[in-house]
Amino acid sequence: MKRLHLLQAASLLLCALGCAPAQSQATWPERPIKLLVGYPAGGPVDATGRIFARFLAEQLNASVVVENKAGASGMIAADYTSKAAPDGYTLNFVASPSMTITPVVQRSTLFDPRKDFTLIGGVVQYANVLLIGPQIPAKTVAELVAYAKANPEKVAFGSAGVGGSNHLSAELLRQSTGTEMLHVPYKGNSPAMMDVVSGKITFMFDIIGTGRNFIESGQARGLAVTSKTRNPSIPNVPTMIEAGIPGYEVVGWFAVIGPLKMPEPVVTKLRTALESVRKNPAFRKAVEDVGYIVDDGVGATELAARIGSEYVMWQGVVQKGNILPQ
Repeated sequence: MKRLHLLQAASLLLCALGCAPAQSQATWPERPIKLLVGYPAGGPVDATGRIFARFLAEQLNASVVVENKAGASGMIAADYTSKAAPDGYTLNFVASPSMTITPVVQRSTLFDPRKDFTLIGGVVQYANVLLIGPQIPAKTVAELVAYAKANPEKVAFGSAGVGGSNHLSAELLRQSTGTEMLHVPYKGNSPAMMDVVSGKITFMFDIIGTGRNFIESGQARGLAVTSKTRNPSIPNVPTMIEAGIPGYEVVGWFAVIGPLKMPEPVVTKLRTALESVRKNPAFRKAVEDVGYIVDDGVGATELAARIGSEYVMWQGVVQKGNILPQ
């Protein structure tokens, strides 16, 4: 009898140990979820991440807390995510440069963006717009290229720093047209844009959400957007392809990722919640009003393909432009 009781106790203990993870996954989330943002508070990634966190919290009926872990163009947050416990309580609202540009420029060995994460899905995508100061005579991309070829020492473009999305957008234009242009890196978009407006530099690429304010105020002219189709918030601005640069397409995006080997039940809940957020009319209006496009239908498979292809594309641009690691 004593032995039977011991066997029963052991069986109950094993069941408790074996069933606990499954029960925890079934009842997830039971505590606040941390949503990392790899950029400073107040910037476009942070602002959009906070909008998304609010709607995700409603879908999961849980608290979703945004934590800014800024540095290295989002790579500090991405590295932290790759090494976090894969329990669904640490996620990353990641911007595409952290996965497809910065790892290439910095020759990073911190993580492999193609292998070291659980991909939940895309949230929104965005394009840049080429902005030129009103004092520059060029009214189109073709005129800007012609002006640069005639005055190679006079054309300079700004960026938020070496290897950023707007730096490589301009570098891709330079390579596509065989034009000499000087790159002037700044510590952020804002000071670079101020120098475009004042005429100290010729042009820069900026996210449409902030760039359109300069267009609407007349402080700068928008020559072209980098997406394949025109953006609804600035419909009169042509695409780079329409402007005469064949095959030119640069689209950034924000997505949700987590550590590798997250439990499938948790991943399924997250993907279902993400899909519901993307379909929510209030969420769509909130992000579309500032120039973003909801990333409908971009799940794990599509996101993986996007990361792989963009990684290769930017690797080629960086190598051809001899852009040195930072």
